[in-house]
Amino acid sequence: MPARRRTTAPRTGIIPNFLDKLEWRNAGPFRGGRVGAVAGDPRDRNTFYFGSTGGGVWKTGDGGLYWENMSDGFFKRASVGAIAVSRSDPNVIYAGMGESCIRGNVSHGDGVYRSTDAGKTWTHLGLERTRNIGKLRVHPEDPDTVYVAALGHAHGTNPERGVFRSRDGGKTWKRVLYRGERAGAIDISMDANNPRNLYATIWEAVRRPYELVSGGPGSGIFRSNDAGDTWTDISHARGLPKGILGKIGIAASAAKSGRVFAIVEADDGAVFRSDDGGDNWERGSEDRNLRQRAWYYNHIYADPKDPETAWVLNVDAWRSNDGGKTFVQMSIPHGDHHDLWIDPDDPNRMIEGNDGGGVVTFNGGESWSGVYNQPTAEFYHVTTDMSTPYRIYGCQQDNTSMSIPSRAPIAGVTAADNFAVGGGEAGHIAVRPDDPDIIYAGEYQGIITRHDRRTRQTRLISVWPESSSGEGAGDLRYRFQWTAPIALSPHDPNVLYHCGNRIFRTRNEGESWEAISPDLTRNDPKRLGASGGPITKDNTGAEYYCTVFAFAESPVARGVLWAGSDDGLVHVSRDDGKTWKNVTPKGIGSWALVSI
Repeated sequence: MPARRRTTAPRTGIIPNFLDKLEWRNAGPFRGGRVGAVAGDPRDRNTFYFGSTGGGVWKTGDGGLYWENMSDGFFKRASVGAIAVSRSDPNVIYAGMGESCIRGNVSHGDGVYRSTDAGKTWTHLGLERTRNIGKLRVHPEDPDTVYVAALGHAHGTNPERGVFRSRDGGKTWKRVLYRGERAGAIDISMDANNPRNLYATIWEAVRRPYELVSGGPGSGIFRSNDAGDTWTDISHARGLPKGILGKIGIAASAAKSGRVFAIVEADDGAVFRSDDGGDNWERGSEDRNLRQRAWYYNHIYADPKDPETAWVLNVDAWRSNDGGKTFVQMSIPHGDHHDLWIDPDDPNRMIEGNDGGGVVTFNGGESWSGVYNQPTAEFYHVTTDMSTPYRIYGCQQDNTSMSIPSRAPIAGVTAADNFAVGGGEAGHIAVRPDDPDIIYAGEYQGIITRHDRRTRQTRLISVWPESSSGEGAGDLRYRFQWTAPIALSPHDPNVLYHCGNRIFRTRNEGESWEAISPDLTRNDPKRLGASGGPITKDNTGAEYYCTVFAFAESPVARGVLWAGSDDGLVHVSRDDGKTWKNVTPKGIGSWALVSI
């Protein structure tokens, strides 16, 4: 019988798309990720909500012991910037999408969602182009009246920003406060004793790949005494800073009408307090710990029962019992704090959100629930090894690297099966295929480590021994991206690559390195300066630009190396790094981010 001729034509209708039948399962590690929005049910002491930046809205009905996702299947975007529960009808919940702490990996949203059954189902209410929402406030007696503080486009200009109001449950919206296409609303507070009195803060800010600008003429504090119909600019009222303003947090006290707290980013910024509704202000604490990295934090909250008590969230959490004059540090699980909800009837009952998750207290912050019960961790990259069963590796934002088994050999996977493998929060991970106990893990600022699982030893093997904290990219010998690529050669497990603005290679597990390329970026001096300003500088490595962002060696042709930069260039070497050719396709702009 003659043999059939092989054909390369696509086989349609023969093999079903088996991928459609596969289902996702949670492999771990069961710990929290960044939470930028929190709220509680004012009537049910055990019910709380948080909005994560990578996993939608979560709910607990047992005081934070167990969390359940409530938004899967309803939300089109994962990042939640604000959440609010109606005090008069706790079944009504609003979620504003897109986090407002505009870090380098900020995720934008698609407007506002509403639930009328305590989170079981959700309806999209529009405002899609607001992108990043800072706060939501619901009228205490009318669940259909809601205010949205919309920051807007984090990376450019757009008109869909400012304060929006709806009086029909989100069916229609009216923009009631607007400062222009470069500045959006970041915070809004309502006087609980007179809901017609509102305070809103506007923030002029922009995030670019190579810099963050926080502050400008558009920033300020605004007051309305007619439920948002009209607003008065009180940005430079007596006692407040006179120069350029940046990010501002605002909180009206429910315990004392007319008392308002503000934390202000400015050259002479501080915590401020007004006792006459914002006409005059008294300078409080000037502790720099309350205002460091203001663009990422700068949140203030007033105790609903004690007019002298206020909270400030920053890297740490702080509480004042003397009207904002002094603050003491409070212990809360994890760090990098973003939002706080205080029960209006019982200030001992709170929920707080930070880079480690959402945590609950019933005793005023003396103790809190944990973050190892909510699978919302954000991983920059994921890779696997060649073990059986294979293990999964990744670096979690504001946490550690992590290795977890894909399955357990006998029973279920537990926390005892997970462990860190060096590196840090932001890097790639590469595992030797011939020895999965040897793991290379990265971190921002060009840090790379070698971890030996057998000995539990982690050794620093960075290309260049230079601490770059506080320095602009142009001052460094080599520039490494926040998530600098790390790769092992598919042809030789002894060859390891690490990528900055040049490609580096080691053949001896990091004992020594060689640069095998010139600068493969545009190396534009205008994009290599110090980041931050015009008020606060911020040089952590997140804005280091003109770097190689993606790298791969051909799996079929040894020595063929590809590199893509974060400023839009593609290079290839076909002789193991001896020479490189720019093969950037026409039409790729200078801001393009190349992935390989």
